[in-house]
Amino acid sequence: MKNQESKTPYIVRPQTAVLTRGFNPELSAGSARPAVFRSSTYVFSSPESAERAFEIALGKSKPAENESVELIYARLSHPNAEIAEDQIVPLEPGARSAAVFNSGMAAISTLCFAFCKPGDAIIYTNPLYGGTHHLLHQMLAPLGIENVAVPAGDTTALTEAITRTANARLVFIETPANPTLRMSDIRAAAKAAHDRTHSPLIAVDNTLMGPAFQHPLALGADLVVYSATKYLAGFSDMLGGVILGKDPELIEALRGIRAMLGNILQPDESWLLDSRLPTVLFRMHRQSKNAQHIVDALAGHPGICTFHYPSLFDEPEQKRIRDAQCRYGGALFSFELHGGKRAAFDFLRRLTIARNAVSLGGVESLACHPATTTHSEMTADELRGCGVSDRLVRISVGVEDWRDLLKDLRQSLDAI
Repeated sequence: MKNQESKTPYIVRPQTAVLTRGFNPELSAGSARPAVFRSSTYVFSSPESAERAFEIALGKSKPAENESVELIYARLSHPNAEIAEDQIVPLEPGARSAAVFNSGMAAISTLCFAFCKPGDAIIYTNPLYGGTHHLLHQMLAPLGIENVAVPAGDTTALTEAITRTANARLVFIETPANPTLRMSDIRAAAKAAHDRTHSPLIAVDNTLMGPAFQHPLALGADLVVYSATKYLAGFSDMLGGVILGKDPELIEALRGIRAMLGNILQPDESWLLDSRLPTVLFRMHRQSKNAQHIVDALAGHPGICTFHYPSLFDEPEQKRIRDAQCRYGGALFSFELHGGKRAAFDFLRRLTIARNAVSLGGVESLACHPATTTHSEMTADELRGCGVSDRLVRISVGVEDWRDLLKDLRQSLDAI
């Protein structure tokens, strides 16, 4: 007797889906890859189609399964955004839907405005990227949204804050933390949230590790946030943000606020982002391997008093979190120099390959002094409290030959 063929549909792997899903060449004059659609408004096939599109856009109705809803206006959505959103989903295990924004901060701002109202609380791990910290304290706090800070890596404090903050609506975890690389336990946070009657949403800024080395949705998070400017786009030539989620209704809520704020990623940038997605895993693996080679070579340098990188963790709790949720160490590290701020500045000015610039995740290596740049909006007490000292330098490793970059970093360290 012949075995019956399985009726289970074959599901292609992420590296294939990112090149094939969400794009029909027949709708682009046979183009093998998506074209750029620059249009502010779209022509309806009939008045009934227009009526149906607005019913769905305004939330009066939900689209039927496999229903093709016509586009309305580029502030709401456009072909390039829809293609990029479809094609990024398979790169994030557990994701079912995505929304793109015109910067990482636009994504985070939309997240907060979509799900938090006056009287709610946001629990967050500290340190955060400086822009996120500014948003929470200078924009949301005056609107009556409470901020509850928890030290990054303190699992007990994080779970207790989630359990005891009755008005918690959002838990925002940046892991690893920028720039100290301290890791927070996503699974523990998700369990604490889901054990509550009114569960706050767990959102993870996965910019430093994802989508290659860490998968927050698979660990229980509800939403994962990216500054697509960084590794996703990878060439330091565009701004972008992405939020992915398990529940398509959460993403639809974000799209609704995005339409009001007008911060959708524009067609050209959506096209650029989509064109970079097929190579993000290759780039991140190369950059992470480069970083590990350099860390291994520089970890004992006499000019460095403290080195921050996942493979160098010595705290048992940090090792446990790392081993439970990350595959590799990533391409960002930081270290603190004997000699304080003056030594840090001297180090930066002597670099010849790595450029003294903020941002990270590009194919070129960048170095900066967080206390006076990316995190300079924080007070001196806040900086001390989260471990961002004036002797700390952050390095984002690119795809150069690691031996050349190592020589550059070493000569600058030796000189100071």
